[in-house]
Parts: sequence; C-alpha cells; structure tokens
Amino acid sequence: METLLGVCLGIGLSAACGFRIFVPPLVMSIAAQSGHLELSQDFTWMGTPVATVAFGVGAAVEVAGYYIPWVDELLDIIATPTAVIAGSIITGSFVSDLSPMLQWTIGVILGGGAAGTVQGLTDMTRLASTSLTGGLANPGVSTMELLSSTVLSILAISVPVLAALIVILVIGLLLSAVKALHRRLKRKSSSEIPTQIQ
Repeated sequence: METLLGVCLGIGLSAACGFRIFVPPLVMSIAAQSGHLELSQDFTWMGTPVATVAFGVGAAVEVAGYYIPWVDELLDIIATPTAVIAGSIITGSFVSDLSPMLQWTIGVILGGGAAGTVQGLTDMTRLASTSLTGGLANPGVSTMELLSSTVLSILAISVPVLAALIVILVIGLLLSAVKALHRRLKRKSSSEIPTQIQ
C-alpha cells in the first residue's frame, strides 16, 4: 500500500512538472520543512532552506519567462526533456523501498511519462494559441499552467490517489483541447486557401 501511495504521489508531482518544472520541487521542499512530506534518505537535501530558496528562484525565473512573448516558445524546447528527467527522479524518489532497477523503471515510465505527456500537450496548446491569436492568449495559457502545477503539487502531497486520478483526467482534457485546436487550425487554413475556379 505504501508503494502504491508513493507511485501516486510521484505521478501527481511528475505531471505537475509537465506544467512548470520548478514549482513541484518548491512545493515538496516547503512541505518537507513543514513536516507534511517525508523525503527518502537520498532526497532529504530537498527539505533544506537552501534548496527552498534555489527552487523558489528557479520557479520565479521560469514563471516570468513564460509571460514574455516568444520566450515561452523557447522555454518549451528546453522544458520538455527537463520535465521528463525531473518527473523520473521525483517518482523514483518515492518508491525507494524497491530494488534500484524497479525503482528507476517505474520512475522513468510513470514519472517521466506523465511529465513528458503533460509537457508535450501543453507545448501543442501553446503553439496552437500562438497560431490562432499571434501569442496574445499565451499569458492566459501560462497562468492556467502555473495554477495547474501549483494545485496538482499540493493535491499530490495531500491526497496522492486523487491526484493520480486527476492526472489521468487532465491528460484526457488536454488531449481533447489539442484535438479541438487542431480541428480549428485546419478549418482556418482551409478557409484561407481560395477555391479553384473550374
């Protein structure tokens, strides 16, 4: 049961990394210092004041960058592989009672997979937003991503099983949104192509 909770906790935090990379570690660090989260022995450094400050600075820079037009697109290029790595490490850290091979297999597949899927879907949403609005709607997208990362991180620590279920729901909703935006882009591009005169 403890392993299942660890997996759910890891998946929730990893998916939150797909929205914003530094927000989940910052929430983890604060929760560890306040006694709401027990970190494995190899990751106790995350619960130190120095780590909290470092994660806080990283989160502030990351969040600010996503509000600058076109910089947000560049950040997405860097964020995708970084989110997968962060998600793998976070999930792996919560199943440390397993053999190392199983621990990191679960970390990479479930944690890295959740972070990568969410990050990839948010990348597509931002590209669609940029195409449809010239980037005007991107600050709104960035705000929703920040809120999603923060709420999901807190929820993962408080109610891990619910957070894992929400991750599945969020991925489903993001897939639906991306499909809807794709259809809209297709309609827009086809309406701009003049019909040939027979």
